[in-house]
Amino acid sequence: MTSTPPVKRDPAKTARLLFWALLAVLAGAMVVWYFVFAAGKAAPEAAVPAGGAQLVREDSHRLTSPAAEKAQLVEFLDFECESCAEVQPFVDELKAEFGDRITFVARYFPLPGHANSTTAAVAVEASAQQGMYQQMYQKMFDTQAQWGEQQVSQAALFRSYAQELGLDMAAYDAAVADEKTKERIRTDIADGTALGVTGTPTFFLQGQKLALTTRDAFRQALAEAAK
Repeated sequence: MTSTPPVKRDPAKTARLLFWALLAVLAGAMVVWYFVFAAGKAAPEAAVPAGGAQLVREDSHRLTSPAAEKAQLVEFLDFECESCAEVQPFVDELKAEFGDRITFVARYFPLPGHANSTTAAVAVEASAQQGMYQQMYQKMFDTQAQWGEQQVSQAALFRSYAQELGLDMAAYDAAVADEKTKERIRTDIADGTALGVTGTPTFFLQGQKLALTTRDAFRQALAEAAK
């Protein structure tokens, strides 16, 4: 019987193999660490808030306060959205017509394709903290043609609007920098996303998303809800 000669191992080659095996294990561990820990810390802006999505929250901005509410109309809007600006005068007409029976609620939904939509929302929310929500809301739509679609930050321009409104600028600046102000907007985005909002403006009447194609149909829907 012929015996098999012992295999001679190259110590240098064995060391290299061990090195690459250890490197592969470390690389795999780093991938796991990223997805479990690092990615988990960078939660998406549209993560559903604790308690689940809500169409209207206690701190949502109500544009009308009817003595006897018949219905609620909720709008998710983007101040840089041209369609929102176009429909806003019509929404004002509806507020004047139905505001004594329908609560009009506005919620933030800045779209990622608009470079200054979130900055505008922060400016409006900072103004709201001084009781100037509707004034800054109106200012944004009135001036949208001047700042919309700009790729550079319009924060300084929005700050000038706050000055024009006579706001306490130290308080305004603090609110703009406050993470709670930004979280307020992220909560609106999260609620909207969870409720199926994908663009602006999106309206909900009595909890149901509206899919209306004409202003007459929109007005008729509100008239029926206000009875």
